[in-house]
Amino acid sequence: MKNILIIGGSYFVGRVFVEELLKKKDYSIYVLNRGNIPFNRKEVTEIVCDRHDAGEMKRLLPEVDWCAVVDFCAYAPEDISSTLSVLPPNRTGQYIYVSTCSVYSQTSDLPIKEHAEKLDGPQPELGPFADYGFNKWRAELQLEKHAEEQGMPFTSIRPSFIYGKYNYAPRESYFFDLIVKGEPIIIPRDNLSLFSFVSVWDVAWILLGCIENRTVFNRAFNASAWELISYRRLMEVFEMITDQKLLIQEKTTEEIEELQTPLPFPLHEHLVYSGSLIQSILDFTYTPLLEGMRETYRYYRIGHGLS
Repeated sequence: MKNILIIGGSYFVGRVFVEELLKKKDYSIYVLNRGNIPFNRKEVTEIVCDRHDAGEMKRLLPEVDWCAVVDFCAYAPEDISSTLSVLPPNRTGQYIYVSTCSVYSQTSDLPIKEHAEKLDGPQPELGPFADYGFNKWRAELQLEKHAEEQGMPFTSIRPSFIYGKYNYAPRESYFFDLIVKGEPIIIPRDNLSLFSFVSVWDVAWILLGCIENRTVFNRAFNASAWELISYRRLMEVFEMITDQKLLIQEKTTEEIEELQTPLPFPLHEHLVYSGSLIQSILDFTYTPLLEGMRETYRYYRIGHGLS
């Protein structure tokens, strides 16, 4: 059995990844996080630790060879540095970092591919999330630097908007809540911003395909399905998966901003990414939005005791 260390891994993408990894039967799985949402699975060794406490992390980690480390919760370069400082030298086969498509600067050259220009500073217009994309990019750079120094292969995966089972972000669930309550859904009337989605199952599958895969060593990849989604298209999909006519109110972007309607996707820009590179390397097909969102809604209803 090969040892794999998962940092984070109890929420959303990480949890789905672990569930899929358990089906492989090839790995001894270690999950390190703060223990807020335990797996309670005998096949998973859970290490309760704050990753920012390097001393405690070093004390608790077993002295084994890691075929891979999969990091779901590094949000700054310091997170990468402190983690690599406690991993045994020359005993980590690969470091897989879950980054984000938010590392890219705004551009009209769409879809955005891996070589596109990256952020060179925070984005004050995003308020409390101003540092998010920039710090994830800095973390990628830190990983590349340390990996080169240690002779350790790395892979960075940059998902676009992720939806699916266990999603704690108010994205699709924002709309599901309104649909279930029979309340009107406000969408832009005079705007056709387009954005890219990727299902949580696809991200988990991509991560699995990257483990010990030399073709992805020392490279970064977008994870993003091919469909171009607008608010109107999203409403069409929701009507199909719920089999009901939605109460939709179209308003101008100015009215939406004045009302402070918390729409989860952009109003003034396109966020469209190409995930074709990793798709061609791993030879898989992204889940169509209709299929993935139907499964997502099924899990939503189960979680809310509706079916």
